[in-house]
Amino acid sequence: MADTRRRIWSMAGLLAAATLSSGLLTTTASATEPDMPEAKKPPIVGGQPAKIAEHPWVVYLTDTQGNQFCGGTVAKANKIVTAAHCVTGEQPAAVQVVAGRENKQSTAGEVAKVTGIWVHPRFQNANSGADVAVLTLDQALPHQPLAVAAKQDAPLYQPGKMSTVLGWGATAEGGQASQTLQKADVPLFSDQDCQKAYPQYKADAMVCAGLPQGGMDSCQGDSGGPLVVENKLVGIVSTGNGCARPNAPGIYTRVSTYHDDVQAQLGS
Repeated sequence: MADTRRRIWSMAGLLAAATLSSGLLTTTASATEPDMPEAKKPPIVGGQPAKIAEHPWVVYLTDTQGNQFCGGTVAKANKIVTAAHCVTGEQPAAVQVVAGRENKQSTAGEVAKVTGIWVHPRFQNANSGADVAVLTLDQALPHQPLAVAAKQDAPLYQPGKMSTVLGWGATAEGGQASQTLQKADVPLFSDQDCQKAYPQYKADAMVCAGLPQGGMDSCQGDSGGPLVVENKLVGIVSTGNGCARPNAPGIYTRVSTYHDDVQAQLGS
């Protein structure tokens, strides 16, 4: 159906993108596609710079060498919600969380170690749903958590509702990661339109967002990051057919479906 939006610029990610063989559609740009000059590459594919002070709950994940590969959301002082495909099979010691840092080249904010990884027990791959995980940190972060959408938040998922996706991922399909936090405001699709774009789309597990004509979307490296509606986490960047292609919206984990499971991990 689609490709996950994890790392592509680290060496491991470049090799993975080059050898993808799981039956999913490739998301790397073709060799004949002209390279857009760096100054003209759109952020988060059609978005704009975002201030960490206005979105204090958005974080990014790195390996132990500091290479960013996914995003996440502070849901409790020491708990991060992210995508299962970002961390499945990983050992906690191999993952770090960077919070309060708008520019990846700066030293602002905090770097927390991960002491525990919970992956939803029904997760198999991003195309089958349950693409949600919760990380436990070795410290309490001083940043305001973001509320997690619950089952009663169905109105937040109405088609046409404007949502905001944030991340430090690729600025163009197959392109470079952004050094600074980016955001894009995209409307939610109806389940019927998502089904047309992705026949294997599961309405109870997923939600789509983007523009019918393309041009604005999350991309590789944004996986695990937040999709926000009215100050609630409604989606988690999961997968999609390329980035910002026409009639191919981004696919996000429908957080409300997994609210109770996530809340159990948050300990509240």
